[in-house]
Order: sequence, then C-alpha cells, then structure tokens
Amino acid sequence: MFAFSWASKDVVWNNMLAKDKTYTRNVNMMAKHPHLQPKMRAVLLDWLMEVSEVYKLHRETYHLAQDYFDRFMATQTNVFKSTLQLIGISCLFIAAKVEEMYPPKVHQFAYVTDEACTEDEILSMEVIIMKELKWSLSPQTPVSWLNVYMQVAYLKESDQLLIPKYPQATFTHIAELLDVCMLDMRCLEFSNGVLAASALFHFSSLELVENVSGTAELEECVRWMVPFAVALRESGGSPMKTFSAKSHFWLASCYINTVDIFPIGNGGVVPGVPR
Repeated sequence: MFAFSWASKDVVWNNMLAKDKTYTRNVNMMAKHPHLQPKMRAVLLDWLMEVSEVYKLHRETYHLAQDYFDRFMATQTNVFKSTLQLIGISCLFIAAKVEEMYPPKVHQFAYVTDEACTEDEILSMEVIIMKELKWSLSPQTPVSWLNVYMQVAYLKESDQLLIPKYPQATFTHIAELLDVCMLDMRCLEFSNGVLAASALFHFSSLELVENVSGTAELEECVRWMVPFAVALRESGGSPMKTFSAKSHFWLASCYINTVDIFPIGNGGVVPGVPR
C-alpha cells in the first residue's frame, strides 16, 4: 500500500485488521434459536436488501444492518420468527442513521413492514440492539474491504485513496457476489476481509488478491463461493446502473432478487455447497 499524506498507512491498515478481530460473528448462533431456521435469516436479509433499494440506501448501509443483526442474534436466545422482522428493520434503521446523510424517518421503516412493526416498537428495539452490541456500530464490512482492495489494485503513485478510482462494473459485480454469499450462514465462518478478498479472486487472480489483501489463506472461502459465483453468472446478475462521473457509485445499493437466483428452502444455502 502506498504512503498517504493524511495518515500512516500502517495505522490505517492495522485499524482495519483490528476491527475484523473485534467485530466477530458466531456461525452457530442459530443453535440458540430452536424456533428458527437458516432460511429465515436468508429471507429476512433478502427483504432488507429490497427495502434498501426502495429507499435508495447505500450498499454499505445494508451490510452494516446485516452485521448488527448477526451479532445481536448471537447475544440472544429463543427468538421467535414473529420477532425477526422487527429486529431486522430496526437494524436497518440504525445502520441508515450511521451511514446515510439523509436517513429515512422511522415512520418510513414502519411503513414497509405493512403495519407489522410500529414506530414505537422500532424505537424500543433500536435501544435494545445498541445496548446488546455495546454501541459498537462501525465494523469493517465486506463491501468496505472490497472498496479498499479495489482502490489499492488500481492505485497510482499520485493517488491518496480519497476518491475511489476503479471500474464501476467490476466493483458492482463483485459486490453482488458478496451480497448473495452473505445470505448463507457459512459466511459467518470467515472474516470480512477474507470474504472480500475471496470474492475479488473470482474476478481477478491470486497474485493480485495477495498484493492488495496481504493474505494467501483464502482457499476454503474461495471454494465455498464457487457455486454462488456460477449461479450468479448464469442468472445474469442485475442490470447495470449508469452513474455520472461525480456520483458515488461504490456506495450505491443494487438489489437483485437473490431468492429467485438461489433456492433457500434447503436450509438457506445453495445445494451442493459443502457445510
């Protein structure tokens, strides 16, 4: 990584790595919830992606919400299916306030639940979630890792990583792969940095991934992603959006109907993916 004029590159990198170690998830969290199945998580997250698209939220906002949801669920026991939507929409509400310049109001989040969740319920759940997460709301998400990897891959000596400079289409396709992979419970086995590097591998080379991520221990995650990458390619992905030269395309939300692409009735995973 090149030197920055605005910070120590070692401090920046070490802070990112520290977040990956601090913001841990529990792949076995569903064992704490006998009334739930992995496919319920997948359906909920797919719906949150759709809500994010409706309100034009950043892709990072959705990934923050997913992180909050997974970490919160790991702190709870015996959550019922009837409560999942409230938890999910509350996580997205929190994430929007963290990430968005103009986040939707609480009544807008209540509206998309078709009156299943009231404004007061969302506000109450917001407090519960933040307390359980100990107000730790700034993980290094897979998408934010991908943004860094892509910037480093296309970095020139004169660049300072202030504004991303890389192909819109490439970033969008890799981010879509991350979106669908994150619906599978096995994503919780890997750090966010490894997830982003493994997704990048499917669109580049091992040499490039090692150069930008500093790690070569990706084989297990890369193999796990293969069926998702194949299915996404065969489905054609989502239509590409066009952004102006000044627009922040790397932040954009881009919803694809992952439930249609991947059958989630079988435990919320793609058949053939090793468990």
